[in-house]
Amino acid sequence: MIAIYPGSFDPITFGHLDIIKRGSHLFDRVIVAVLRNPNKTPLFTMEERMTQIREATRHLDNVDVDTFTGLTVTYAHLMKAQVLIRGLRAVSDFEMELQMAHTNKTLANDIETVFLSTSNEYSFLSSSVVREIARFGGEIDHLVTPEVAIALRQKFL
Repeated sequence: MIAIYPGSFDPITFGHLDIIKRGSHLFDRVIVAVLRNPNKTPLFTMEERMTQIREATRHLDNVDVDTFTGLTVTYAHLMKAQVLIRGLRAVSDFEMELQMAHTNKTLANDIETVFLSTSNEYSFLSSSVVREIARFGGEIDHLVTPEVAIALRQKFL
């Protein structure tokens, strides 16, 4: 069974990696799909984000990294995936994610959304929080991989 874990991953955090690792135990193949969103200006380029994710997941044999534009369900069909993985940190995430899951179901009835609750130690963590801490010179080594921490510091020099 193939699962897609879509997101912008700008940057990938230990919270994302927690979901990826747990998903890799549940599904035969997990594709971390980096969304090209024309409405956002990311801190890291698509190539940088994909490299960061590949580096962080290289020990997981059934995890691949790819990029896509457009509807997630269209991409899932293209990749022959049956499942979308979504991480939940808080009740506020659930409302938005449930709405998205219902919308996706109306677009592709054959694709299921599976919600994985984030481990407690990452329940506060988001890419935007990491970027904000890094922007002001705060400690981020406990939030991202060493490679991502270095890249963030370089962006905000």
